[in-house]
Amino acid sequence: MRRLLKFLHTMGAIGLMGAMASLLVLATVAPPPTALSDYALIRGAMGAVATWLFLPSLALTLLAGLLSIAQRAFHSAGWAWAKLATGVVMFEWGFVGVQGPMQEEARRSAEALAGRIDPATLAQTLAPERNTLWVLLAVATANVVLGIWRPRLIRRPPPAPAP
Repeated sequence: MRRLLKFLHTMGAIGLMGAMASLLVLATVAPPPTALSDYALIRGAMGAVATWLFLPSLALTLLAGLLSIAQRAFHSAGWAWAKLATGVVMFEWGFVGVQGPMQEEARRSAEALAGRIDPATLAQTLAPERNTLWVLLAVATANVVLGIWRPRLIRRPPPAPAP
């Protein structure tokens, strides 16, 4: 079971970091909203990557990580608790800073293309999304470092034996 969880956690992390890198590339090459059809196409692609790659990879990584830390062997490992703390950051910012805004902007750009909203209101979240992705990539890289090198951080004392 431990190897399966490690495999799933690693595969999720690969997908998650790949999705974030893809989203950064798309955000970098996104045309201005004045080229509405091209902008809507890129934002639609970003929404699809966020929905079909980023979100499932985030869920797999977090679920496998939580199930792994539930094993007694990791209870006294400081690095595992640090990964848990950064996992909470990934979860929160993943939804609030990536998933939600990207899906919303994809929807809004499609509505602008259909003439239902003003295109001038688009692309206001692109820079914050890009910044969030950079921060999340740094946190994910720190998680990989923690998982590979397993530094000796503060260790919790082992639980006392039950009477």
